[in-house]
Amino acid sequence: MSKVQILYLLLLPITLFAQLNTSLSGLVVEKETGKVLPFAQIVLTMPENPVIIVGDLSDENGRFTLSGMKSGNYTLTCSFIGYKTNKVPVFIGTKNNIYNIGTIALEAQVLEGESVFVEAKRSIVSEGLDKKTFSAEELFNQSGGSVLEAMKSLPGVTVNQEGKVLLRGSDKVAVLMDGEQSSLTGFGNQKSLDNIPVSNIERMEIINNPSAKYDASGMAGIINIINKKEKRSGLNGEAGFSWGLGVLSTRKDDLPTPLGSYSKNPIYAPSLNLNYRKNDINVFLQSEVIDQKRLPNNEFTTRIYKNGEKIVSQVPENRSQTHYIFSGGMDWKLNDQDLLTVSSIFDYEGHIDTAQVPYINLNSNTRNRLWHWNEDEVTGYVNYRVNYKHQYQERGHELNATLQYTRGWEDEQYFLNDSSYVRESVDNTHIDATEHVTTASLDYVKPTRRGRMESGIKTQIRSIPVTYVTIKGVNSIIYPGLGDWSDWGENIYSGYLNYIYERPRYAIEAGFRVEQTNVYYEISPENIYYNQNDKYDYLELFPNVRLSYRMNSDNNISVFFNRRVDRPDEATLRIFPKYDDPELLKVGNPYLRPQFTRTMELAYEHSWQRGSFFLSGYYRLIDDPFTRVYSIDESNDEYDIINKIYQNVGSGSNSGVELLLSQQIKKNLKINGSYNYYNNIIDAYSGELLFPYPREFNIQKTTDLTWDMKLSGLLTPANGWQVQLVYIYYAPKNIPQGRQLSRSSLDLAVKKSVLANRAELAFSFTDILNQNGIRQELHEDTFDAVYENYYDTQVMRLGFKYKF
Repeated sequence: MSKVQILYLLLLPITLFAQLNTSLSGLVVEKETGKVLPFAQIVLTMPENPVIIVGDLSDENGRFTLSGMKSGNYTLTCSFIGYKTNKVPVFIGTKNNIYNIGTIALEAQVLEGESVFVEAKRSIVSEGLDKKTFSAEELFNQSGGSVLEAMKSLPGVTVNQEGKVLLRGSDKVAVLMDGEQSSLTGFGNQKSLDNIPVSNIERMEIINNPSAKYDASGMAGIINIINKKEKRSGLNGEAGFSWGLGVLSTRKDDLPTPLGSYSKNPIYAPSLNLNYRKNDINVFLQSEVIDQKRLPNNEFTTRIYKNGEKIVSQVPENRSQTHYIFSGGMDWKLNDQDLLTVSSIFDYEGHIDTAQVPYINLNSNTRNRLWHWNEDEVTGYVNYRVNYKHQYQERGHELNATLQYTRGWEDEQYFLNDSSYVRESVDNTHIDATEHVTTASLDYVKPTRRGRMESGIKTQIRSIPVTYVTIKGVNSIIYPGLGDWSDWGENIYSGYLNYIYERPRYAIEAGFRVEQTNVYYEISPENIYYNQNDKYDYLELFPNVRLSYRMNSDNNISVFFNRRVDRPDEATLRIFPKYDDPELLKVGNPYLRPQFTRTMELAYEHSWQRGSFFLSGYYRLIDDPFTRVYSIDESNDEYDIINKIYQNVGSGSNSGVELLLSQQIKKNLKINGSYNYYNNIIDAYSGELLFPYPREFNIQKTTDLTWDMKLSGLLTPANGWQVQLVYIYYAPKNIPQGRQLSRSSLDLAVKKSVLANRAELAFSFTDILNQNGIRQELHEDTFDAVYENYYDTQVMRLGFKYKF
């Protein structure tokens, strides 16, 4: 087997080419008087090579800007009639894409200019060691799909059945839109990534070690989604339609019920994007409607109790869903230095879920009960955002001010019907939650002679009042004494300072973020399980440091350190149980506390003409992690109830090695791969659950060496065809109270340009072998359980879009 074949088998899909231009600006003046020199000639050449790379004239104010250079050593030549030419050596690095060279003075004598440098980002697998960028065009295996689905192809990224994104094995990931927290990503809970069309984005960035300019949330790092920006004048747009089928094959037979689980689920998704640009105005609109049947959960749980009883149940969440997404706004260039952007997003989603849940006694092969429920839920939000950007005369010297408000809603009704040997009951629950989020921020960037300085302040005010109404039947299964309301709020006040200093051989980035957080959780006095409201505040410092050494143009090494936080949100705190499975009851914990993480990483990058290589070793220490804990509830004499309750569980750590590779094998064949090998440590912990009565729980210490890999091949034959094949594998790993088993996915995509490249046909087939379901083995003092979730990972899509 050749070396190339070995690498091909070991690694995963990581495509990343974002050729981001570097800009170099400055001011030309007369040395004796300090007066500006308009229309001076500025050219950039390679040392000892007269060929001009880029050139321009200074404007009427003596200022100039050059752009489009790659990393390397250059000579900047400034000349003007009547003055002696001034030549300045310039080094373009890899950390700052905007650089202000400062003032160049011309006089009768030649000035010896100081070496300066600028940043450029190269189109290799790792765009610098602090960030990895992936073009949406290279993730076309999800063409016609969502951003969440496309993320499965990114290195080190996994997605669980709850729609949470995991980075290097952790679900504590902050997802940003254009560098900002957004209503689209739920301010941390990623709730709408599955509804953002991948065709609307330009690229995605993975930032494992964020600097202080980013919010401190997200211990595993940040995934930043960059939206497309139309630059052409006049009316432009794109119309598309996607059709698909989900759950094409069944991995496990349904337990016997009249309804069973949905299969061959149709998906219809028309979309229309418009952009109109004229003079100083740019108006944009993006829209999509998704009408589909889904199987977001199909949970089989087998419980083996210490008394010998064996129960298996199935919860098939059969969903009929319609989703409307509209976003639009206007960019208004007030003058050459000021830009005002006003935008809004409207998201409305309604679905009806239904399930018939059987509970089979495996010892007697009889059905103990049939739990039948319907859920009618409407969710959505509206977001308003105003952004003001002031560009100072020096390129890259800017001020950004943002104000946004989001109102979200959740209106959920459950109709519950219980039929068993101990009861017949009909119940109804109704939750109405409204989220209010107001955010104001101010960010300032100032290029310096050898780097740049970033600073800013931000305030975020968030509240979610919830009402809870129950209509109980005879022999109701609903817990008494819950109360009928709660109110949660979180206010964050922060400021940051970050500085980057770069020389030809090394670079230093250091900063800190200070955040004051005030939290309250008010509970109805009728609640008998939690006898007091919760209120606390904390002031925390979040530092970051990056040291980089440039061995030569093709080899770089960096060391990172940062500290981050993950705060529980209202969904993990909510005191009202979810009754989709009354014997496996999910409920939040209003007394959760945030978890804090310290991360250290050593990274090495090597690039060559047709590929690149990235290797990093990382260590992450976690204080007070929170997770769902399984515990038996013995308060009911009629049947066993297992509670799944969020709890802080002491401490843990995560350390590993990540390897990324990109190689152009032939002109029309490129492979990309990633391999993540890590040691996951869950420390022992004992704590107390309060719902529905106080009792202890125990977490045993476990250590597990595990790994995951992704491999992608991209073939571009002639005549506009593209074919991509992606394989993903996740090895078994430890989880609190148990172990998660292996899973994999094989994805295929084909794309063809038609109609003179104005249109595109795309076909995708995810999880062809239907091996990407979740399987877990769980152990508690009084029971063991096997949990399997065979939700709709297997989806086939056919899409068409036309550009005009």
